[in-house]
Amino acid sequence: VQLVVESGGGLVQAGDSLRLSCEPSGRAFSNSALGWFRQAPGKEREFVAAIVWSGGSTYYADSVKGRFTISRDVARDTVYLQMNNLKPEETAVYYCAAGSRRAVVTDRRPEVWGQGTLVAVSS
Repeated sequence: VQLVVESGGGLVQAGDSLRLSCEPSGRAFSNSALGWFRQAPGKEREFVAAIVWSGGSTYYADSVKGRFTISRDVARDTVYLQMNNLKPEETAVYYCAAGSRRAVVTDRRPEVWGQGTLVAVSS
């Protein structure tokens, strides 16, 4: 079973930057796509960004376009989410997820989820 592990969360101030990382636990990534989702307190989980492992095509939620960048390092078998100009309303648990391209990019319902990492943005 493919597992993923996130890291890099923390407490920052509004306008600051933070980079999250996602690595496979155990065997290397074999899924077609990786994505980042987030869930704020009292809200539903929402899509943030996704990347197709082969080729590197990227997809973003409108709310993060121009500020967040998803990328992958094939040699390190790691996916990153660079978040710039963070806002207090983006305080949430951020989850890395993996699955087929359709599951992650189209349906936004990945098969595999990490445990999440907390990002707290103070005003």
